[in-house]
Amino acid sequence: MKPLEQLVRKNIWNLAPYSSARNEYSGHAAHVFLDANENPYNKPLNRYPDPLQEDVKARLATVKGVGADHIFLGNGSDEAIDLCYRIFCNPQVDNVVAIEPTYGMYQVCADINDVEYRRVLLDSHFQITADKLLVACDDHTKLIWICSPNNPTGNDINRQEIERVLQRFEGIVVVDEAYSDFSAAKPFRTEIAKYPNLIVLNTMSKAWGCAAIRLGMAFASKDIIGLFNKVKYPYNINYLTQQKALDMLADPYAVDQWVRILLAERTQLANAFSELPCCIGVYPTDANFFLAKVTDAQAIYDYLVREGIIVRNRTKVSLCGNCLRITVGTKNENNELLGALRKYSGV
Repeated sequence: MKPLEQLVRKNIWNLAPYSSARNEYSGHAAHVFLDANENPYNKPLNRYPDPLQEDVKARLATVKGVGADHIFLGNGSDEAIDLCYRIFCNPQVDNVVAIEPTYGMYQVCADINDVEYRRVLLDSHFQITADKLLVACDDHTKLIWICSPNNPTGNDINRQEIERVLQRFEGIVVVDEAYSDFSAAKPFRTEIAKYPNLIVLNTMSKAWGCAAIRLGMAFASKDIIGLFNKVKYPYNINYLTQQKALDMLADPYAVDQWVRILLAERTQLANAFSELPCCIGVYPTDANFFLAKVTDAQAIYDYLVREGIIVRNRTKVSLCGNCLRITVGTKNENNELLGALRKYSGV
């Protein structure tokens, strides 16, 4: 890895971050707050939230097995994705490399930040080699994006190849583990001490059932987390989100139970889906969804919409022609999907 100062945009490295009122007295007990021009009424919503979400990070550290000072919390994982560009990539100069197909926000944020986005196509098994990723890089490649389990393909990316990228690439490697709770693979967040150029993304939107509160996280070295905190908006995580996250984190065993149920439903749904006349094949998955090749993805998607059932049509995505992405729902929802497709005539 190059020295971090060489990877970070010079203006970001030299940035004097905004100092909020709540940062300035940190570490001291206080009960009278006359510093932030807040309304003294309507407690607790009248006060700005903790800008560094220390209580949430302390709870997350226990659940995730990562030190609190190695955690950044964002308004969804999308905030962390965008910050990677804003911290490391000079517009119209630097570039990033990503597997293809994968989560679409990596390219959207590249386009927003005016950074070249280089795609490296997966093979027929939706896998990649370190060599293929690295040959796409040059002296201006700052980031490599790897989503594992990958979206929309659902599979884990070969761990040995990711490790080879981490060992050989001199820039930052971002491993997005949004769906890792559904996978048997060891999460890469446990490897941040070993790889100083590693950023691991995670979220409360999937296994934790909290998509509505928009809480994403990044795990990385203290120095990288310090850069995230320097660039983020002062109060990026609102009070209500922090409180709901604390409520959920108080009972992680309930989430474990949800995951076990969803994994069992995933197996049953994928097996039943593969027997449908309209199904050509179901791809292996390590997530809470699967990708299925069907006879006519657009026609089947339109039919399901008319039946009030929404899936994701991925037919226009690379390597996913005539493919639907199916999220695992409750048993009743899954049965309703199967029942509708058993009646599908293709007309």
